[in-house]
Amino acid sequence: MPSRGPSGAPAAAALEPLRTVTRVFDEALRVPGTPLRVGLDALLGLVPGVGDAVSGCVAASGLWVGASLGAPASVLLRMLFNVAVDAAVGAIPLAGDLFDIGWKANRRNLDLLERWVAAPAATRAASTATLVAVAAAALAMVAGLVWLAVWGVRAVVGALG
Repeated sequence: MPSRGPSGAPAAAALEPLRTVTRVFDEALRVPGTPLRVGLDALLGLVPGVGDAVSGCVAASGLWVGASLGAPASVLLRMLFNVAVDAAVGAIPLAGDLFDIGWKANRRNLDLLERWVAAPAATRAASTATLVAVAAAALAMVAGLVWLAVWGVRAVVGALG
């Protein structure tokens, strides 16, 4: 059984299936006349509902690879964030399909795991910082929405009274 964690050859070999998935789902075909590459993910996204669900499940398989290698929670959560963004925005008709061309969750997750294998401490720190920034942005958006709702209710009450 290959050793867990960033340990060179065993970790690199464990990433090979994820490299194949990334090529097929994110980079299989070059868009003529552009440097853009698309894969099965963008094509499946054209099938409402089912395509995005299949692509999300395939992208989530990278989490299993990361967990089996012993990636830390910060790296796995960052990978989950990549998959969630891909699934959530990809579910929007047409705009989501265009988004899938640029946001390649499989490529992002493979790159993240390869960085973690090469430099575990730095990748863990960068992933933690990214997650803190995302959480802060989410809290700021929620606070802004609450403020906007309170302001709107006060405006309506002021206009009625």
